[in-house]
Amino acid sequence: MSPSTLAGAASAWIGLGANLGDARTALQNALRALAALPGSRLVQVSSLYRSAPVDAGGPDYLNVVAELQTALAPLDLLHALQAIELAAGRERPYRNAPRTLDLDLLLYGEQSIDGAELTVPHPRMWQRAFVLLPLAELRPGWVTPAQLQAVAAQAIERVDAPADWAG
Repeated sequence: MSPSTLAGAASAWIGLGANLGDARTALQNALRALAALPGSRLVQVSSLYRSAPVDAGGPDYLNVVAELQTALAPLDLLHALQAIELAAGRERPYRNAPRTLDLDLLLYGEQSIDGAELTVPHPRMWQRAFVLLPLAELRPGWVTPAQLQAVAAQAIERVDAPADWAG
């Protein structure tokens, strides 16, 4: 994760989560898959967090936020994320179902996208502690105290620092 910049690349911020099977390994494998995407480089990864499901049942999630520098266009990146999810056994039986892997494109550069297939910034990211706490860790100025206060009632805890789990 060197500081160099890929030519023509944008910083994409990805929220990763899993609450079925070996969630830690699923997240580690997903990070390796992100780093292997063409024209992409994994820049940084937050600590690992455990959070209770929001608007759903099931076991607690493990969550992380990662910055990916990528030359992939936003929709191409979305499709790559969906392919990584499918490879990890992701199924979509109903909204907010427990999952082996969930990858959300949170931000893509400074773009605002409102399409049928993709909305960026992610429409619910500012309502989710499992996004805001890891994002604030990586980019403290991006998340305000008021935004953190608004999600303070959501159950979440830091589990490990990046060096302890991300490999």
